[in-house]
Amino acid sequence: MAESIDEYFTTTVAEMTGRPARRAATEPLRSGSVLTVGQAVDLFDAQLGSRHLDLAARWLRAQDKGYYTIGSSGHEGNAAVAAALRPTDPALLHYRSGGFYVARAQQVEGSDALRDVLAGLVAATEEPISGGRHKVFGRHDLGVIPQTSTISSHLPRAVGVAFSIARAKKLGVPCAWPADAVTVCSFGDASANHSTAVGAVNAALHAAYQGLPMPLLFVCEDNGIGISVKTPRGWIANTYANRAGLEYFHGDGCDLPSAFDAASAAASWVRTHRRPAFLHLRTVRLMGHAGSDYEPAYRKPDEITSDFEHDPVLRTAALLVEHGVLTPDEVVARYEAKRAEVLDLARVVMDLAPLESAKAVMEPLQATLDDAVQATQSASAATPDTTGDQAPLTVALAINRALQDVMAAHPEALIFGEDVARKGGVYGVTRGLLGKAGPARVFDTLLDEQTILGLALGAGVSGLLPIPEIQYLAYLHNAADQIRGEGATLQFFSNRQYRNPMVVRVAGYAYQKGFGGHFHNDNSIAAIRDIPGVVIASPARPDDAAAMLHACVAAADKAGAVCLFLEPIALYHTRDLHDDGDGGWLAEYPGAGETGAGIGRARTYGEGGDLTILTFGNGLRMSLRVARRLERAGVHSRVVDLRWLAPLPTVDMLREAHATGRVLVVDETRATGGVGEGVLAALVDGGFTGPMARVASADSFIPLGDAALEVLLSEDSIEAAARALVSRG
Repeated sequence: MAESIDEYFTTTVAEMTGRPARRAATEPLRSGSVLTVGQAVDLFDAQLGSRHLDLAARWLRAQDKGYYTIGSSGHEGNAAVAAALRPTDPALLHYRSGGFYVARAQQVEGSDALRDVLAGLVAATEEPISGGRHKVFGRHDLGVIPQTSTISSHLPRAVGVAFSIARAKKLGVPCAWPADAVTVCSFGDASANHSTAVGAVNAALHAAYQGLPMPLLFVCEDNGIGISVKTPRGWIANTYANRAGLEYFHGDGCDLPSAFDAASAAASWVRTHRRPAFLHLRTVRLMGHAGSDYEPAYRKPDEITSDFEHDPVLRTAALLVEHGVLTPDEVVARYEAKRAEVLDLARVVMDLAPLESAKAVMEPLQATLDDAVQATQSASAATPDTTGDQAPLTVALAINRALQDVMAAHPEALIFGEDVARKGGVYGVTRGLLGKAGPARVFDTLLDEQTILGLALGAGVSGLLPIPEIQYLAYLHNAADQIRGEGATLQFFSNRQYRNPMVVRVAGYAYQKGFGGHFHNDNSIAAIRDIPGVVIASPARPDDAAAMLHACVAAADKAGAVCLFLEPIALYHTRDLHDDGDGGWLAEYPGAGETGAGIGRARTYGEGGDLTILTFGNGLRMSLRVARRLERAGVHSRVVDLRWLAPLPTVDMLREAHATGRVLVVDETRATGGVGEGVLAALVDGGFTGPMARVASADSFIPLGDAALEVLLSEDSIEAAARALVSRG
């Protein structure tokens, strides 16, 4: 079916009157503009390419061969932004930035943006960035980091990328981007209202206010509508034009010289001042939100057709005709030639092979995990060579010692978060690290978990090794999409061409003797356990905490893995196991050559033959205490610390389950959505048929005071469940 905007373009151009004057490529296209004739012709070609990609997307959909019809029509003026930047400037693009992508490809020899995008539309494995996993604007040699978000969740990462350019230089470590690079991120006017956008702008200004380099160009492509909801007229300018510390530039994205002049001025300002700027481009949205969108349902016909006059492709054509660069016939000829080129490519790519198996789809995830496991299997990867004082340590001191060793071994490593520097962490875990590593590597952030994780994502993709801290597990949920939607997906949607290694330290779990209630005793990790590809470590003992932290760092460094390191607050400073003063929860710092802490490996305590207890975190200490009581009653058990919650140590679990033929899962998380559900499922999937039971905390938030003990897993509930299971026969 013909698109109205397509017919309107050809009809309107055919009615134009051209002047046969010929212009030199180096001349300004229009008086007062820096855009030259040659640049205008090149950008017109990029605009044509973007427009016909949108038309081809709908044609492919009609052939039942295409899977994505959200287009860039009306936004083609963003091609000028690409022309104002360098191909080495990292770009995180809005899903309507097709013109930018095509224009960026013009700057790099060997790129074929049209084929790239078409291959993405049909989910072909030959698509160069995601390998057919999603239609994204991304390509490694173009410096375009793929984004799948339809909102603005990529903006916190953009802040991190901009921050890392100068920080890597300061540390003297390699960076993925030149020292004078400008980071650009684009988004729509509706997305500008999302908390991720608001938080990212705030974080950039917060950093710049303190004098930190922040070469970040925010590009808002303002078409005045978000799907069907109108943006209040003037809202973007009113909100961002007068923000202290944010240089504001405005351009008409429907007028190529205006867009190019504004983009050039903005890019130059950011590159020179190393501070953030906001480029506000006026655009229109043509052909609706997507191919499935019936625009007349919420817009009047005259509203829709009035935008045709502002079509940036049409207006560029009119400029080229008006200034004697092209005749109307030449414009139409170029338009139709581009249509033919794109459709010819579409007919080729529509028959390219798609992903045809689960193994193929998941290959980047599996390869990352395989590399991560391999990186942590060798003794040298687990812990460094240690000398000197080997006094027994608490969990907190062991983690602190491990962080010191990581910082010494990895000059590109950074530790940051709320209160981690001067205070040394709420629980003292990072105490002394600022003095040893310096403020460029250990620093406090603003109070915003979304920014902390975005900073880590940007640092990781730029060549640094971030170790951010989330102060409490409950706070992670404020920003979980930075892990779920951005961090965990990058290797998947870039076919491992881009990686954002990181080790996120999270203080968590309950049992703080009633202190703090829910927000300091959160025991739910369901939101992170189902994220494909992430590694989740949950140490309980000091020696494991140190060794597993080194393992996570190795996985991040060698495999680009996203690792979540859950630290049990209640065990940070615990010293004793069974009796006061017994020192049973202290341990020496592990030395080089000690193995067994690799990803996906459990640790077993005892050799009892009556019962296997599978547990983790605070459950380990409680289970060991219960095991001694059971021993006195003639029940001989073995306690298995899972240690790794993703991937689960399935091989070790099954071995220890078969050793006794009877399994009790002790789970301090909630009964619904808790870790225990996955453990039991893994046992069943692995063929274990012996008696099984589970004891877990209640499906409740954690109240304040002693009432917390009423809903949390306890030693009494563990012992009762163990006796009941053994009594079955």
